[in-house]
Amino acid sequence: MRYSRAMTFNVAIPLAAFVILGGAIFGGQAYSESRLSGDIQRALAAELNTPEPMVEVKYLQKVNHGYGVCGLYKTPTSPQGYASFFYDKVNDRVTLDVTSTRYTTNCGLSALC
Repeated sequence: MRYSRAMTFNVAIPLAAFVILGGAIFGGQAYSESRLSGDIQRALAAELNTPEPMVEVKYLQKVNHGYGVCGLYKTPTSPQGYASFFYDKVNDRVTLDVTSTRYTTNCGLSALC
């Protein structure tokens, strides 16, 4: 059975383009999420004066329309386990004080702890 050019141009090429475009979109989102967790780990490590691989982040939750992230972090030397933090993506700034205005405004109603 011979395939015509019309079928190739009307079906196969658009289908391949949609698959490539979908892979690029979803692959880019997965890459940016993993990069965000690395950025948070670097900011926490700088704030705590510990090596970056020693900081573990957990339960990341986007807040403030995606401009901030609330979550939990832990270092090997932390005696009480996980502690809460707020990360401002715009200013690349971490807030560790859970009683501060910045934390309570963005993460106050969050069910992290």
